[in-house]
Parts: sequence; C-alpha cells; structure tokens
Amino acid sequence: MMSTNPGRVTGKTAIVTGAASGIGEACADLLAQEGANVVVSDINVTDGERVAKDIRDAGGNALFVAQDVTREDQWEDVVQKAVSEFGGLNILVCNAGIGVGGSCETFSLTAWQQQFAINVEGVFLGVKHAIPEIRRSGGGSIVVMSSVAGLRGTAGMSCYCASKGAVRTFTKAVAIELAQQGDNIRVNSLHPGPIDTPIWSKVDSTTLEVFGGSGNEGVDVSQLAAQAVPGGAVGQPKDIADGVLYLASDESRYVNASELVIDGGASA
Repeated sequence: MMSTNPGRVTGKTAIVTGAASGIGEACADLLAQEGANVVVSDINVTDGERVAKDIRDAGGNALFVAQDVTREDQWEDVVQKAVSEFGGLNILVCNAGIGVGGSCETFSLTAWQQQFAINVEGVFLGVKHAIPEIRRSGGGSIVVMSSVAGLRGTAGMSCYCASKGAVRTFTKAVAIELAQQGDNIRVNSLHPGPIDTPIWSKVDSTTLEVFGGSGNEGVDVSQLAAQAVPGGAVGQPKDIADGVLYLASDESRYVNASELVIDGGASA
C-alpha cells in the first residue's frame, strides 16, 4: 500500500527508462511510493506494463510507454506523454543500458556502435528532450546511470567502460551548462557496483567469459561480489533506487555535477 503521508517526491513527475526489471523497476516503484507520477519506459512491453500496473494497484500513478531509447522520435513521444498525462516533468532517470564484453582487438564495430547507441546516445537524447519540459515545470533533477566501470577500467570490458565513462563526463558538462544558464536543473551520475539483477543471467557468452563463467549458466553475481566488494556483499536494486530517490528529491538540492557511488566499497 502507498503511504498516506506526503512523500519525498510528491507531486513530481518522473520518467524512468529501462524500468521493466532490475534497477529500473526498483527506481520506478520507490519513486511512486514516495509520491511521484511515474512514466515507466522500456522496450520490454510485457514486463513494462506489469510494472506500471503493479504501481497503480498499490495506489500509485504510473503510465507505461514502449520505448527504444536510441530513437529520437520515441524520446519526443515519451516526454510529451509524461507532460500530457501528468502536467509536466520534473525527474528523468536514464537507466536503460546494456553491457557487452570482449577483447578490444576482437570486438566488432557493430557491437561497439550498438552499446554506444543505447548507453550514450540514449542518454544524450533523453537529456536533450527532457530539459525544456523540466525547465517549464520550474526545475528538477536528471539522474544518469553510469557504473563503477565509468570510474575505472576492467579487462575485457573496454567498450562498456568507455560508454559509462562517456556519460559520466557528459553529465558533468550538461550540469555546468544548465547552471550557467540559470536553470534550476541538477544533473548527476550514479555508479552501481555488483547488483543482484536478472541481467547477470542473460549475458552473452563472450561477456560471460570475462567474469569467469561458461556455457549458459550466467554470471554468479554473489561470487563476483565476494571477490570484488570489501565484506563480499552483493547489492540489491533497492540500494540503487534509494540513491536515485535522494538525487531526485529536494534533499539533494546542493548536489550537482556529482558522482554517487553505490558499490559496497568495490571501487575503493
């Protein structure tokens, strides 16, 4: 059940991409629980509609919009649907992304371009089209999902690291640009470590080898965390959603062009 008390983002409208599962679903759920109207965006229609319905069934406000984040026309559509349905836009969470591994010398240009199209161009397009509506709504917050891979290199993940590093510095540049223009729009990046989400069971064979897996077993994220995280604990989607909520709320009003690292100390 949704709380009857005013939430930390009550009355605000948020778009969350990649919200059909994992971290995106947790972000959409928590923002709705804390009072936001949420546009659930994903290319996965079945699970995206389920997430939006679950939010509504719990007493929240949610709308699902099918979206390929690499398509500029679809970004225009999702932003306009948020405004027409809920009266404005205050929060954008650019969460949609993919991770593909492989040796730099054997990595295909096609795979590089696909990863950058989703992880980088998808963020650029979202930020580009959200800014005018967030400005019209009086300001707000943009949260870009990077990774600890955007802070340091990992062998076999050069393309992914490059894409997540790109959005990290893109975030800072846009934040400075908007601040200099006098816009009340904050832009920050969030950097998760090993998080227990379904994506680890779906990685391709090449990426699987990077993390020590084989066959069709997927990556054991608990084992990965045991090796990479001080204390060995794997993170949960809610851990990242809590950080997104903080950055989306007015509690973080003096946090801008920053990096919020939530990795259990893995990058230390």
